[in-house]
Amino acid sequence: MAGKKKQPGFEEAAAELEQIIAKMEQGDLSLEESLKLYEQGVSLTRVCAKELQTAQLKMEELKAGKKDETV
Repeated sequence: MAGKKKQPGFEEAAAELEQIIAKMEQGDLSLEESLKLYEQGVSLTRVCAKELQTAQLKMEELKAGKKDETV
């Protein structure tokens, strides 16, 4: 069964993004390869941002819940 590739978690996406950055900084890629890696990097950056936003919202909910308990 051919399915969609599972979206990486934050740590996996960040590690893959670091690898992409290292490859691009070497400067020996073709324009086509650079664009492909750039596109992957943008996608991974979005994954990381979404994961961070989710974590931040959860922390705010937990913090608000703690305030409610002390009132």
